[in-house]
Amino acid sequence: MIDLTPEQQRLSDEVREFADTVVAPAAYEYDTKRELPYDIIRQMGDMGLFGLPFPKEYGGQGKTYVDLCLAVEQLARADQSIAVTLEAGVGLGAMPIFRQGTEEQKQQWLPDLARGRALAGFGLTEAGAGSDARATQTTAEVVDGEWVINGSKQFITNSGSEITSLVTVTAVTGRKENGNPELSAIIVPSGTPGFTVHPAYDKVGWHTSDTHPLTFDDVRVPEANLLGERGRGYANFLEYLDEGRVAFAALCTGAAQGCLEEALRYAKERVVFNRSIGDNQHVAFMIARMQSRVHAARLATYEAAHRIVVGKPFKAEASMAKLISSEAAMANARDASHIFGGYGFMNENPVARHYRDSKVLEVGEGTTEVQLMVIARTLGLSA
Repeated sequence: MIDLTPEQQRLSDEVREFADTVVAPAAYEYDTKRELPYDIIRQMGDMGLFGLPFPKEYGGQGKTYVDLCLAVEQLARADQSIAVTLEAGVGLGAMPIFRQGTEEQKQQWLPDLARGRALAGFGLTEAGAGSDARATQTTAEVVDGEWVINGSKQFITNSGSEITSLVTVTAVTGRKENGNPELSAIIVPSGTPGFTVHPAYDKVGWHTSDTHPLTFDDVRVPEANLLGERGRGYANFLEYLDEGRVAFAALCTGAAQGCLEEALRYAKERVVFNRSIGDNQHVAFMIARMQSRVHAARLATYEAAHRIVVGKPFKAEASMAKLISSEAAMANARDASHIFGGYGFMNENPVARHYRDSKVLEVGEGTTEVQLMVIARTLGLSA
């Protein structure tokens, strides 16, 4: 792993303490209620976590993508739902505005997003369109100076919370010369007539993360709400997604680390037949493998993050980090639950929640198969 600066180490330590003293004690309660803990989100905003990679002129902290990854990793140790609220709020909510927005759009939306006073979502996925965005059915056309949007989206994070200010929507805005759809991104403010946020999903995990299906029925927004260049909505999204995969890999690494810490503590404390279970070679070897997975995931993640910071290509590294870390999180959750035995099946146990939560890590922000495809293509293979 790259060496952290003293300032980065302080940030990591501060977020770790916050995760241990504020997030972890409340995690089971909010998980049971299936509510986004706005009091915790406000505290994260006050700490500047939502503004870490953004310039101070837009309410940010002027830090780097490594700093964001450090914060996401430490939060994910305690609660993946809280971590993904930050990761998606920055990577999919605010980052598109920062990367592609006009100065007016940045001034309008970024300050509240960067301070955690508001959240934003990115509406790409549909029932028949996700990895294959060319199958997008949502449409938008200009009528009398306004975009008129019709269609639906699904699995959209941070899209229906009490503090959601906008959702950026990808829509077909025409056809290219080759017949492929022209996809553009359009900002739709919350509360716009015809924009319906449906009840939250009944999910296996990530119970406190805000996730909804959305529909758009003749939704009208100003033509100036186009985000970025017309026809480059999907291409731009792929750039956000590459960056987002690195922060997502940090989330996976944090989840794997959280499972490791819980399993190691319990293995030392739990006594069976007059000896701690960690003194059994089988358990000791299981935990050694967990540590090795975390180490590999962290190295891959922070190499990719460092490449972003220094301006080097990172597409393959992002996919490798996401692949390695998501598999590490799932494997560590399985092993930690096994070490805890029956208690590992109880929802009040953090490793049980990690076990439920971690499966989606192999799906979100590009499935395992998509990561393999990206990596293979960088090697010149037509996967």
